[in-house]
Amino acid sequence: MNSSSAESLFQKLAHYADSHKKAKCFWVQILAKNSFNQKWVGEINGKEYSHSRVFKISGDQFYKLLTGVDNALFALYSILPQAIDDFLASKGEDTEVSNSALNEIKASAAISGRSIINEITFENFSYYLGFDKLK
Repeated sequence: MNSSSAESLFQKLAHYADSHKKAKCFWVQILAKNSFNQKWVGEINGKEYSHSRVFKISGDQFYKLLTGVDNALFALYSILPQAIDDFLASKGEDTEVSNSALNEIKASAAISGRSIINEITFENFSYYLGFDKLK
């Protein structure tokens, strides 16, 4: 997200928090680079921003907050392979894709013993709650 978008988002969340005194506002980053849940404080476009009820949170921590389950995002993720298999089976056709990136992922998955989807996910989200247990 560029700085103008971040500034606009912060201002909208702060305005909402000011208008709704019991509200906590979150910038949810589903594809974050690590796991976090913290007050959003920082400098954007040369201005300091802070609000007691405006937070930024990673996807895994947000699902934890919503459900009360530590690895809720991982639990959701873990049912995706079956959902994908069911969807592909309903299409009734077998399509083969020629892609060097896919071949590399398949090779890496074979070495680790993980499924392709688990290999992709592990490589990108091993730091999220529960995702370090992918097999």
